[in-house]
Amino acid sequence: MRPFASTIPLDEARRRLEAAVRPVARTEAVALEEAAGRVVAHEVTSPLDVPPFARAAMDGYAVVAADTAGASASSPVRLHVTDRLYTGVPPRIAIVPGTCAEIATGAPMPEGADAVVMVEDTLDAGADRVAIHTAAAPGQHIGRRAADIAAGEMVVGAGELLTPGRIGALAAVGCARGEVFARPRVAILSTGDEIVEPGRPLPPGRIFDVNRFTLAALVAANGGLPEPRPPVRDAVGALAGAFDACADADLMVFSGGSSVGDRDLIADAIAGRGDVIFHGVAIKPGKPMMFARVGGTPFFGMPGNPSSCLSNAYVLLQPFLRAMARLPPLAPRTLRVPLGRTITSQAGRHQFYTVRLLDGTAMPAFKGSGDITSLSRADGYLEIGADTIRLEAGTLVDVMLF
Repeated sequence: MRPFASTIPLDEARRRLEAAVRPVARTEAVALEEAAGRVVAHEVTSPLDVPPFARAAMDGYAVVAADTAGASASSPVRLHVTDRLYTGVPPRIAIVPGTCAEIATGAPMPEGADAVVMVEDTLDAGADRVAIHTAAAPGQHIGRRAADIAAGEMVVGAGELLTPGRIGALAAVGCARGEVFARPRVAILSTGDEIVEPGRPLPPGRIFDVNRFTLAALVAANGGLPEPRPPVRDAVGALAGAFDACADADLMVFSGGSSVGDRDLIADAIAGRGDVIFHGVAIKPGKPMMFARVGGTPFFGMPGNPSSCLSNAYVLLQPFLRAMARLPPLAPRTLRVPLGRTITSQAGRHQFYTVRLLDGTAMPAFKGSGDITSLSRADGYLEIGADTIRLEAGTLVDVMLF
């Protein structure tokens, strides 16, 4: 065994990770229907006005406003209907004083008309005539040309996240594809002689790979492109070969091999290939956490225990990956509830303690670092500071919801 000489506080680990982030600079063009959640690489300006023509904002009649002066229910103005206008069809006849056109919402305004009277304010007068019961003001119920977006106006800016609304704006100006920053390619693998891939027979003394799948799911949900690799044996040569095989990735994430046992050999495999930035963080679960640069590529050495691995991924890997992908930081949803049971914590270690929400209280869900159900059956977690050793039942706590 090779015990940790020291560990660093959580805040220091976060500071070092933040300083090490290098956002991905590659860009790619993607179809608009695949662009949700991506980050815009270059400013997009509109090549046209939206809408490209003045259009009716109501079903009714396109009129010359001056023709309707003094119109009322008791003294309507009667106009001759010369056309019927629908969406997608350009007007054929100009409107002149004494005439009007029946018009549908969204249809282009005919030349000469400067207002729309709602159909509710009219009455069919027969023989292609309509009675107008209210006076109209110029511009009434008309959507002007370029009211939404003017030609040359910025539609989305560089670095903006493509939300549904921004994708709609790109569609409105005719963009079928968008130039976005590439997703960071993340090589993910589990180390250990005991690891077996799910779907294969499970020999005695072996366990199925869990971390590769939890890490891939978290990476995909936070702007990364997971590239899972097969498990690797606990041998320096095998680990060195894995580093070489993953060298083309933007980020490497290995689980296992980062603790202090005789077969925890990640640090040995890194020697001569890169620099360890930290190894060991004063947190629970997940103390044997490592961050390094291997041949210039950032590397996360995650604990092998599934609960520790995923907990550290939420706390440390997720913000680093989002910064690489140029995504905004996540603002966790929190809920303040009373603690349902007294819990204790180890002094000197910042603890992330998983809980279930039950009858309006936070009930402990953490079982052990090796138990994935510590997270799969949890609704969220609370943070216990390094200087706190006990939280009594009934204490109000802030639960960060998954």
